[in-house]
Amino acid sequence: MAEKLTKIEIVTRPSKFEDFKRELAKIGVSGITVSDVKGTGLQKGFTETYRGVTREITLHDRIKIEIVVCEVPVQDVVDVARKFFNTGKPGDGKIFIYELENVIKIRTGEEGHAALKNEK
Repeated sequence: MAEKLTKIEIVTRPSKFEDFKRELAKIGVSGITVSDVKGTGLQKGFTETYRGVTREITLHDRIKIEIVVCEVPVQDVVDVARKFFNTGKPGDGKIFIYELENVIKIRTGEEGHAALKNEK
């Protein structure tokens, strides 16, 4: 029976990322992908004046963290994310969880759990 593969995407503020990354390593997460993104949610935008020019800022700087797990429990990753990124204020972000059909390591052709393992 194939082990379940799950992708976790977290879109949040970048402020506590380094602490979050260290904690992920402690629970056994070995690989992550991080992208700089912009977005808006319920908090909407704001107006700012810079050098005499007023402009409306409708998109906020965020990061998107992508993690695929097989052995590490999804709830452990969610708990760590909430611990580090929850301020209780609008804009903390979202966590998206997806079931994956498969993952394939391009170089070796390994699939599933084997494709996620660190190479020795």
